[in-house]
Amino acid sequence: MMVLGADMHKRSHTIAAVVATTGELVEDRTIGVSEEGFLELLDWARALDEERVWALEDYRHVSGSFERFLIGHGERVVRVATKLMSDARRAGRERGKSDRIDALAVAAALREGVEHLPSEQLAGVELDLRLLIDHRERLIRSRVALNNDLQWHLHDLWPELKLPVSALFSKKWSTKVSRRLAAAEQTARVRIARDELRRLRELTAATHGLETEIAELVGQAAPQLLEEPGFGPLTAAKLLGEVAGIERFATEAKLARAAGVAPVPVSSGKTNRHRLDRGGNRQLNTTIHRIALTRARCHPETQDYIARKRAEGKTGLEAMRCLKRHLTRRIWHLLQPPHPIAGTPPSPSIS
Repeated sequence: MMVLGADMHKRSHTIAAVVATTGELVEDRTIGVSEEGFLELLDWARALDEERVWALEDYRHVSGSFERFLIGHGERVVRVATKLMSDARRAGRERGKSDRIDALAVAAALREGVEHLPSEQLAGVELDLRLLIDHRERLIRSRVALNNDLQWHLHDLWPELKLPVSALFSKKWSTKVSRRLAAAEQTARVRIARDELRRLRELTAATHGLETEIAELVGQAAPQLLEEPGFGPLTAAKLLGEVAGIERFATEAKLARAAGVAPVPVSSGKTNRHRLDRGGNRQLNTTIHRIALTRARCHPETQDYIARKRAEGKTGLEAMRCLKRHLTRRIWHLLQPPHPIAGTPPSPSIS
């Protein structure tokens, strides 16, 4: 079997063909990013070995066109996180950094037992959800920065003015402030504040529109998630976008490993213990953690589960890690087609 490690750049891709069993470099090649270059590379790879897997460094915007091309032509594609690639490069025999060395490192990261990495597939509604969620998060960051700046301008103009938290995101308070700014002397600071308030309203309207669109997509793609405690439309959308197709994970254990919620064994001699996995998809890990926190606060069955783990001698953090692992199993089962019928117990994995 041949592992084809790819170092991705905007204008060129460098591919290193490595024998999966030995790690021996067979050949490497650099092509320009174009349809002709992709076809040339595919013909070259097919001539090397009938059984092959493409390992692409996970630069989504840079590698997306090549990934879609390969999948469309029936090739197996796996994304390799940059951290895994950098670890493999440090352990490699060749010192320094070049496109060829990086391509070898990507191939080595996949070859050396990273079997939990799922194969990629052509994008569906999950990609739309991820793009919409990411866009909303960028708008929220811009809105927060703009709100902070506007609050200081208002404090400078009227120190006695006291606004509730997030007041300027509401129509009621933004209208009051807008009228007060319009009636004030139109100094440079007032005009800047009026412009910032206008843009703040636009960002708020845009985020509300995105939230509505996201909720509709989640309702169509995975309505069963919205029936679960701890899942709102935005959390469910983030989960679906990061999972990117449950078909990529043959077992719930592979999903847990990809999410970084499966414990890592660190046993030695008579000591039998595990440590926290700091790898995996951290966005997916954060989403599962958020779900776990919500359920621990307001879901009786989850609270009973944590109490049982504490009674077994586990710390609060250890109980939370166990809960995240169980929730990952529950998520994997919920997303399996056909979807569970109505009336399925909400959390059988923690009962």
